[in-house]
Amino acid sequence: MKGIILAGGTGSRLFPLTLVASKQLQPVYDKPMIYYALTTLIEGGIREICLISTPGELPRFRQLLGDGRAWGLAIEYREQARPAGIAQAFLIAESFVGTGPVALILGDNIFYGSDTLQRAVAEFRSGATLFGYHVQDPERYGVIEFDTDGRAISIEEKPRTPKSNYAVPGFYIYDNSVLAICRGLQPSARGELEITDVNSTYLRRGDLRVQRLPRGFAWLDAGTSSSLHEASAYVQTIEKRAGIKIGCPEEAAYAAGFLSLSELAALTRQMPRCEYRDYLENQVLAEAQPSIPTP
Repeated sequence: MKGIILAGGTGSRLFPLTLVASKQLQPVYDKPMIYYALTTLIEGGIREICLISTPGELPRFRQLLGDGRAWGLAIEYREQARPAGIAQAFLIAESFVGTGPVALILGDNIFYGSDTLQRAVAEFRSGATLFGYHVQDPERYGVIEFDTDGRAISIEEKPRTPKSNYAVPGFYIYDNSVLAICRGLQPSARGELEITDVNSTYLRRGDLRVQRLPRGFAWLDAGTSSSLHEASAYVQTIEKRAGIKIGCPEEAAYAAGFLSLSELAALTRQMPRCEYRDYLENQVLAEAQPSIPTP
């Protein structure tokens, strides 16, 4: 399976921070925001990735991530000249996707708390897989309506009167027919190719599966100044309390088998002395080293 990170948009909700750098390059505690989406794909076993952003921001992403070889990945880049909906990403990346399935993640979404997304990628066979997350303000999102048996029966984009409290987070898994579906879409009243129209097409075909994310799972949308601060505070709290890192692509690549222990060690040695390097040396590498019996 291939992966797409959509990191475009104007960043208007984060103004004036986005005068300095794009939304997805803003810091979420101790890492650029884009690291979290990248790590989610790596944890799902995805190593061929296409990052989509604006022409002005793509050079910054290239400088940060390169071609991905440092993490055992292959990263390509595509331009989104103007934001015209999430579904536009599949048209931009059509030649990259090829003939297989694809997962798309929004670059300002952060996920943490279980292996639900990773298992969904591993178990995916056909159709489309979405996720449902219980929120207090569903009118801000695409909303899933369920029947009494827990099956999805409708999806509405930012409804005035939501039919449930289950929002669709920014992580989607599709088979290759998503390309044909997106080619046939018409722009909405907002002038965008709506991802909800894609999902509704799969729903009408009977090919849509929705997995409700478990209680305790965290989905953070860091697209506003307040939510960016909240996401940073959440990540800091978890990392300090548990002694782990969220959104660490080096650790995820090693766990996924994309990097050997020696490759991870060499990558770590290239980093300046900082807390990030200390974590990789004292936690990840130290725990991975085979224990040497005391004579």
